[in-house]
Amino acid sequence: MNGQKLWTRVAVMALLVLTVMAAEGGKAEKQGNTTGTDCKQTIKTQRCKIPCNWKKKFGGECKYDFQAWGECDLATGKKNRTGVLKRALMDATCAATVTATKPCGKPQD
Repeated sequence: MNGQKLWTRVAVMALLVLTVMAAEGGKAEKQGNTTGTDCKQTIKTQRCKIPCNWKKKFGGECKYDFQAWGECDLATGKKNRTGVLKRALMDATCAATVTATKPCGKPQD
């Protein structure tokens, strides 16, 4: 029976050693992933409160109501439209009116 008790103790000790090694190995792996050039970064995304199509030129915090595009200026080859401030987000400093410019389209035959 002493042989059986000894075998049980050896098995329990081996199990404890393996458990400790596994725990230490997990810690070392986590530390390896948080430092150095092999660092894995976690990227968190969240919904943006500012729609992507807001004009960045006028500040992403400002929303404007624009008029229809004006006639093409043949001298510059561009047309303009004016926008009036509709609302501003996050205590933004926004111009009361803004002007947008774009190239004229091709003339239709």
